[in-house]
Amino acid sequence: MEKRYFQKEIETMPVEQIKKLQSEKLVKQVKHVYENVAYYRDLMDKKGVTPDDIKGIEDLHKLPFLTKSDLRDAYPYGLLAKPLEDCVRIQSTSGTTGKRVVAFYTQHDIDLWEDCCARAIVAAGGSKSDVCQVAYGYGLFTGGPGLNGGSHKVGCLTLPMSSGFTERQIMFMNDLKATILCCTPSYAAYIGETLKEMGYTPDQIPLKAGIFGAEPWTQEMRRNIEETLGIKAYDIYGLTETSGPGVSFECEEQTGMHINEDHFLAEIIDPETGEVLPEGSKGELVFTSLDKEAFPLLRYRTRDICVLSRKKCSCGRTFIKMSKPMGRSDDMLIIRGVNVFPSQIETVLLKEGYQPNYQIVVDRANNTDTFEVNVELNTEKFTDTVSGVTAMEKSLAEALKTMLGINPKVNLVPPKSIVRSEGKAVRVIDKRNLHD
Repeated sequence: MEKRYFQKEIETMPVEQIKKLQSEKLVKQVKHVYENVAYYRDLMDKKGVTPDDIKGIEDLHKLPFLTKSDLRDAYPYGLLAKPLEDCVRIQSTSGTTGKRVVAFYTQHDIDLWEDCCARAIVAAGGSKSDVCQVAYGYGLFTGGPGLNGGSHKVGCLTLPMSSGFTERQIMFMNDLKATILCCTPSYAAYIGETLKEMGYTPDQIPLKAGIFGAEPWTQEMRRNIEETLGIKAYDIYGLTETSGPGVSFECEEQTGMHINEDHFLAEIIDPETGEVLPEGSKGELVFTSLDKEAFPLLRYRTRDICVLSRKKCSCGRTFIKMSKPMGRSDDMLIIRGVNVFPSQIETVLLKEGYQPNYQIVVDRANNTDTFEVNVELNTEKFTDTVSGVTAMEKSLAEALKTMLGINPKVNLVPPKSIVRSEGKAVRVIDKRNLHD
């Protein structure tokens, strides 16, 4: 198969050249931020570091970190590095906790972001002869606008569907022969389920590829989506804070996501000490925006836990790869002293033949954590006998205990009774007031 790139010279640039480019951009960016962002200048001054101390990427570790709480403290304009009249757009996070994060963009920032998304679409096999259905949410959320812009740059016929209205999604998908679907993995799974219920087999669905991101998903869920929709499912990663989707993307090898290193400089740190770890170590991912003008973040702690690798890739791209995030350093659940990641629960459900439609409810009674997992019964497993349901709940609880080392109470609930995610899935309800 012919290898396809959106910007071949950059995507296949020798590593030494990438590092030289990153060093040049970093020196300029640190000066830009120091001169224009009082909030970050104060952090640098407190740390006793000036722009003159940064001669290249080898000096990155001298700079202070930024965290989500800094973004909240500086809300709305405190981290803005350009005059407002130079900015043409804001995007914002979904704001599940505290104040929303608001990111600003110049037209230049949007162009670079759309290039990154275009690289992801081409890596998934997209070209101007494709029909790209964007079923991420539009509006403040970055998913829809990012992939929409990337699709335009590639030259695809773009269907700006947004999320929801699943029957309409399916009508357009079939009538206009959509070949690439962009949405959250949970919504892709839902579209797949709905198509199956409508009697479609994978070979009757026009799609050939999907680009899914904005929430964690497992390899089991990938296989499940690929089988239901008859496609190859590609991962994409990004954060509103650094632009949106397209910070990194998967190629046909599907063994991690290439980081767009001409725009984003990645590090892995020890989440406890902040120490930079060598390549191949598992730790917290930290990003520096190398050429964002309006909202450039230096050493932003993502809280995502992953591994970086420069292992040669068969696709020919030389950009470093990040693994799928393996959980987070902050929203990992600690239940009765045990670390629990929702992705572990999803893995067990799919292995046991359930759809990944579930909700974890954690509470505290008499100073002890309670841990319940509500799981939808899918039609294949549906039974209306109480004894049948009880036996299945017991068996699933055992499988979860084996994986997690802790005993959950499993409740099997009727199909489609857990609110479906057409944006991001709310997988965890933690009622323990741990932050009081």
